[in-house]
Amino acid sequence: MLQDKQKEIEFFDAHAAADDYDVFTSAANARLIDAAVRLLALPCGSRIADLGCGSGAFTHLLAQGGYNSVGVDISPKLIAVGRAKYPGLELVEGDVENLPLPDGSLDGALLSGVVHHFPDPRKFASEVFRTLRPSGRFVAFDPNRMNPFMYLYRDRSSPFYSPVGVTENERPILAGETAEIFRQAGFVVTTEYLGGLAYRYVASAQTRSFLPVYNMVDAAMARLGFLKRIWPFVLTCGVKP
Repeated sequence: MLQDKQKEIEFFDAHAAADDYDVFTSAANARLIDAAVRLLALPCGSRIADLGCGSGAFTHLLAQGGYNSVGVDISPKLIAVGRAKYPGLELVEGDVENLPLPDGSLDGALLSGVVHHFPDPRKFASEVFRTLRPSGRFVAFDPNRMNPFMYLYRDRSSPFYSPVGVTENERPILAGETAEIFRQAGFVVTTEYLGGLAYRYVASAQTRSFLPVYNMVDAAMARLGFLKRIWPFVLTCGVKP
């Protein structure tokens, strides 16, 4: 199953016009980057690619943290928005299945909510492997199909599925399936989970009205470690031997 790239470009280019695809609050963005930096465990100055960077919010935070960051995204309009918002930030238009980066040129990679956009992410996993140096690391974050909210609202098999604000390529992931794909690409893989990331925006105005309730429930669940496997985000972490 191949990703329909034109639909991805059209979807994200449309969001670029309103600059409304930074879905998390600033505090949630910072918390996610803190988790990624902890799991990457790379020194300042390391070359880190933010793959699926959108308008560069995470690329910018990585640069602020002292990393040599580069963002890559398939949407030319989102890249243009990012360049206007963050002058001097290195942002590149490109397809993450054919990365415009040399072999072994990266110390690390942040896969910014992009794995779940691929019906079959094996080629993407191979590209991440190619561009990382030996001992290079990646962290991917994606919605968790085992989370009740993510399943009910965003999985096509749910009777409450909403296509508003997503492309037809997307589906929340199963942690074990994603980990196995990256193992087959050559990585040593571990899995963690993350909750308590407050949303500031979803495309559906009706659903947006429920965000305060969702954010409150999610924050409560995130304090219960025994529920971590159903927290809303899977963090897939890998090291290239």
